[in-house]
Amino acid sequence: HVQLVESGGGLVQAGGSLRLSCAASGRTFSGSAMGWFRQAPGKEREFVAGMLWSGDITYYADSVKDRFTISRDFAKNTVYLQMNSLKPEDTAVYYCAAEIHATRTADYWGQGTQVTVSS
Repeated sequence: HVQLVESGGGLVQAGGSLRLSCAASGRTFSGSAMGWFRQAPGKEREFVAGMLWSGDITYYADSVKDRFTISRDFAKNTVYLQMNSLKPEDTAVYYCAAEIHATRTADYWGQGTQVTVSS
């Protein structure tokens, strides 16, 4: 039974930082892509950042490039999203995802964590 559990969301002022964590259990994802999507109110869910679990290849949406950084801890089976220079338009529910396909969908999802950036 695969579980992805996010934590680290919250309320922050514009220009601030947050770090999201996603703890995976039930299996390892070596060779797979893991990452983050987000969904703002009234908008479709969109890809944010991803990485190959077993390698160093990372990729980002243009809107977060140079501000967000994805990383992972093998020992803890955890993926992180460091978010800096946050903007009000980053406000959304952020979802951890595993077995990402072409940055469009994924086989496994977390429950989501709210990130709110005030202006």
